[in-house]
Amino acid sequence: MRKNKIITFIIMALIILALILGYNLYEKNRVYKTSTENHYNMAFYELVDYVQNVKTYLAKSLITTDDTHGAETLTHVWREANLAQSYLGMLPIESQELENTEKFLNQVSEYSYALSRKNIDHIDLKEDDLNNLKDLYSYSVDLSNVLNQLSEDIANGRVTWNELKKDANTVFAQQVSNISKDSFGALEENFHEYSGLIYDGAYSEHLTSTEKKGLTGDLIDEETAKKKAEEFIGKDRIKEITSFESSQNSDIEAYAIGIKTNEEETISMSISKIGGHVIYMNSDKNVETQIISDEEAKTKAKDFLDSKGFSNMRATYFIKQGGISTINFAYEQKYDNNQNVIMYADLIKVKVALDSGEILGIETTGYLNNHYERTFEELKVSMDEAKSKLNKEIEITNQRLAMIPTEWKTEIFCYEFQGKINDIEFLTYVNVETGKEEDTLVITNTENGTLTE
Repeated sequence: MRKNKIITFIIMALIILALILGYNLYEKNRVYKTSTENHYNMAFYELVDYVQNVKTYLAKSLITTDDTHGAETLTHVWREANLAQSYLGMLPIESQELENTEKFLNQVSEYSYALSRKNIDHIDLKEDDLNNLKDLYSYSVDLSNVLNQLSEDIANGRVTWNELKKDANTVFAQQVSNISKDSFGALEENFHEYSGLIYDGAYSEHLTSTEKKGLTGDLIDEETAKKKAEEFIGKDRIKEITSFESSQNSDIEAYAIGIKTNEEETISMSISKIGGHVIYMNSDKNVETQIISDEEAKTKAKDFLDSKGFSNMRATYFIKQGGISTINFAYEQKYDNNQNVIMYADLIKVKVALDSGEILGIETTGYLNNHYERTFEELKVSMDEAKSKLNKEIEITNQRLAMIPTEWKTEIFCYEFQGKINDIEFLTYVNVETGKEEDTLVITNTENGTLTE
């Protein structure tokens, strides 16, 4: 009897041990699987971003005619394509489509590097060079589109890395079926036609300022900050107001204010310690539908800014999301009787509810950092002279004076030309003193807004 009990005990102990070991193994596999999935996701989304950057810089390379700016743009293409290749290599997929993709990115990288050397040596790009860049841009659009679609499928759970890993040729081929024959397949089948592409050899991040030019006035206390918030929102709308310990909003010291309205909306605000300026205001109101038009929203936002003392603001770009339009405004300063200069560093963002036109938010960091009345340099280069330096294929649709910020926290006085080439919309900036092309931005128009890259 005792012997049977011992045997039973041993069996139970072994079962428990097996369960513990099994659970531990399961947990280790689960953690490993999660870690692996996260690694693949990180690599994939980095790939998507870098391919998007390749597309944007290739578009810019088709527009610019300035050697220095061209070299800088093509160097960006070379770098971003190299990084895209690196993250592509981290994905658990082996297929003909990815081999072609890798080959394409390699061509982009090597060829852009070769052309950037030409720019640096002040050698004009030939017509064949520009045609090759157009082809590469076209393929980059296709690649970006298919990666974005795959990104949506992964995010929504329609495709998993486990499926891609097990059956890469079938699953991934389905994702690229619309373009593989026309683009990647053509690159593979007619590779000799593109052998000449292989080189045979080797404006928001600029809005902070130390000086805080627009931050005027004296230091205020917490109670004064609450009064400033009441004035901004309207005292009759406020059911309850509280203030918190002083906080940092970006790089501007501020008081944090919380407001509950009579309509039970929650509004958060940030009031600067110096001068009591509104840095930030945001309502938590939920918007379900769009009733007013985009133009009506811009008008509502402009009227709101005027009423709050922000005069001479011009709407530039906007984006819509969840029934709310966020509109960027930049300050305009008069240059002479006929012209204004748009100051892109003096930026204010306004959020408008598209069901009612109610103002749901404002953010003034750029304006408070940079706003002051500028003194302008002489226009040593005329508008027509500046235009003559641009790519001859460009169709100019608008032109004006602009002050653009640089990464060195300075500003450059420029002519801004808006136009189109090869169905690419863009803005390009030419220095009014030197005639040098300073920057180019690609405009992206979607049903949800207008953005620049």
